[in-house]
Amino acid sequence: MSIHDPREIVKHINSRNAKILAVFVVIGFIGYHGILHLTSGIDSCKWLLSDGRFQGFRVWQPYGCMMHSYTSGDSQMCLQYISYWGGRTHIVFIGDSRIRQLYYGFVNLINPKHASENKVVHHNLHYEDVEVKVNVDFIWAPMVNETMYEIYKPWMQDEASRPSVIVTGSGVWAIKVSNASYEMFQTYQRNLTHLLPMMNSLTPNTKVLWVLENPVVTEKLHPSRKMITNEQIDLYNKAAMEVLHNSKILIWSSSRLVSQGLYQDQVDGLHMGKNALNYAVQILLNMYCNDHMNYNDGTCCSSPEPVTVLQLITFSILGVSCCISFAMIIHRKWISRKALPRNLEESEQALLSDSEYFSKLCNGESLIHDEILSCQGKKETSFYELCTALARLAVIMSYFFVCDRTNFFMKENKYFTYTNFFLPLGYLFALGLFFTEESQFTQILHRDQTNEWKGWMQILILIYHMTGASRVLPIYMHIRVLVTSYLFLSGYGHFTYFYQYGDFGFYRLWQVLFRMNFLVIVLCLCMNRPYQFYYFVPLVSFWFVVMFVTVKAMPKITAPSAEANPLLYFYMILKFVALFGVVTVLYMSEVFFEKIFVTRPWKALFVTTDDSIKEWWFRWKIDRYSVAFGMLFAFGLQILKQYHLLDDKNRGNLFSRGISLTAASAALVGIGSYAIFAFICRNKLECNEVHPYISFIPILSYLILRNISGYLRTKYSMFFSWFGNISLELFIAQYHIWLAADTYGVLVLVPGYPVLNALVTSFIFVCIAHEIHVLTDIIVKYVVPFDWKYLIRNVSIFFLLLVPIGIHDGMF
Repeated sequence: MSIHDPREIVKHINSRNAKILAVFVVIGFIGYHGILHLTSGIDSCKWLLSDGRFQGFRVWQPYGCMMHSYTSGDSQMCLQYISYWGGRTHIVFIGDSRIRQLYYGFVNLINPKHASENKVVHHNLHYEDVEVKVNVDFIWAPMVNETMYEIYKPWMQDEASRPSVIVTGSGVWAIKVSNASYEMFQTYQRNLTHLLPMMNSLTPNTKVLWVLENPVVTEKLHPSRKMITNEQIDLYNKAAMEVLHNSKILIWSSSRLVSQGLYQDQVDGLHMGKNALNYAVQILLNMYCNDHMNYNDGTCCSSPEPVTVLQLITFSILGVSCCISFAMIIHRKWISRKALPRNLEESEQALLSDSEYFSKLCNGESLIHDEILSCQGKKETSFYELCTALARLAVIMSYFFVCDRTNFFMKENKYFTYTNFFLPLGYLFALGLFFTEESQFTQILHRDQTNEWKGWMQILILIYHMTGASRVLPIYMHIRVLVTSYLFLSGYGHFTYFYQYGDFGFYRLWQVLFRMNFLVIVLCLCMNRPYQFYYFVPLVSFWFVVMFVTVKAMPKITAPSAEANPLLYFYMILKFVALFGVVTVLYMSEVFFEKIFVTRPWKALFVTTDDSIKEWWFRWKIDRYSVAFGMLFAFGLQILKQYHLLDDKNRGNLFSRGISLTAASAALVGIGSYAIFAFICRNKLECNEVHPYISFIPILSYLILRNISGYLRTKYSMFFSWFGNISLELFIAQYHIWLAADTYGVLVLVPGYPVLNALVTSFIFVCIAHEIHVLTDIIVKYVVPFDWKYLIRNVSIFFLLLVPIGIHDGMF
């Protein structure tokens, strides 16, 4: 068969080779971004001030970093924070009417009650807030000349009087008064060169920003300004960049790009429009405040958070596992080479003397390979497998850390449009339908179907998160149904297992909890985030424990025992009544709820970084009946099957044609009704209050449509099912290696090409999620062994390790 045969190529398209390719892609981008940092620097302030682009319509995106949108309250909080820690804010704007416009925009944002622009022109302005130690000045100095020199001289002599930030610029006034003469341009160059040492002398305590001149809209200019052309402005800007190049002065060129993109908003053709001015002020505030405030969606000019001792210890342990794994790999290769005889033919001939080996030879099996493996003990193999798994995990966690705890890779703000949301959604769903296959199962909610359901829901949730679609209420409410569906499936699946097999042992409990929580616990240690940060895992883990307690409580009820003693059905119903009752009581008293969940030592599992339980209360109450509803559905389905009221053991329809059409019509009405509700409810608060009581309607409706037809029930999408198998890893890993800044932004590996960047980061992200799933399957065998003695030992070790961490975090 030719090497170029398509069938031969398809053989190599698998998850293993995809992950190998992903490794090389990551290494390539590490090198690429390393070169970018060497040539352009790693200072995101320079990125903020120098470059950017418009995402869609009138949404400015700085190059390589995220810009927080400061409100008046945010800006005042920033200034108060600086004042609280003994700092002071003194910002000086020096220049002409364009710089004065920036001054007014800045002051009006930090204090909306401040008077509007003063009608008196060509004079200095001052704003002061004694309470938060804020001084903002505008100094009228439209040209670079002796007047501007005199402004800097006192600051050069008295360091204490120097401002925090100087925003200055000049050019258009010189063009106007000289009628765009070349002599004035030469004077401008000389004077700016003379001014440069004065500005440099104020750094690093003072940040000096030189604002490049914005382009003008010629047709809107007053006749007295007709000599101010964009050609002249470009000439002056070029001269300023040449003079200030390699200096300590920050060249602010992004405001020019913003004004150029929003030129239609200009009223007089010279000054920025309202939107452009707002972006310019936002850029200035992001530069000044981000490093103090640490907003999640503001990474520009923000330093990475410091590494904690716990992070160092965690990465050290993972690093040791890497070293041990590397040493064992080298040792194995050395042993393998040593064990191989010099004469391969003699070795094969010697092995033929044994009938067992002769049998293997007839079957075409490798004799020497089996001989080498037989020399290795089971314990050594297990230790090797565990160490290599931990080493691979260490590499993955290092990538997580670099992506979201450093500024090595870039980050950008999310940007929502309906096209951005629905286009990839439509494409991926078409792809999912293309890979439809026949399932070997016929039951309602069989494994292939539930994995498919989880898969397409996870894909939709990922697109929802990346595009920032939560701002659209109908989309938000439909995503809420998907999260509810996950919990419903969790309740259905686990209850069905307990009910059918009667496995109520602690091995099952710890195995499931480990699979759910392994990645989250590692991320909490490596990324310095609380357990509640990854809200879905605490939620599904909590409800699994509640379910386990419910089914394990006496009397224990299983399908065989209930069939033998129908009275047990009544006891099971009582358990459901008790479960729904306890949940309702907790919901009715938020105070009682908080007292339970803020009790030590488990308080740390339910509070956020700021010691608040509000997030857990919100997540818990909005889906408080979802798991119980899944359990109840599973119980009812088992009874219907047990008494032969429902037969899903064949590939036919569940009911007659008439009943099927009626049920399908009712299901469509149910889905449509929820969609109408999502569109007509007025705000998230009202929608979320109603959601727990009606969320079962679209879920049941989908179940009916998906299962009532034998044809649809026995078909499934391999594409969606594959993603569903790793849905938990996808949901958690997206926080740091697909999204960024703890889900508030988007990771950028390919700057300037958002579509290509989405494809590249998605490929790497999916490969890593799949690898984590594989590693979890390996590690769970050693951490949660079947032997109860080793299980107790490992659980005890785990809790002992939690003690010092808990003491550090105030759990005890």
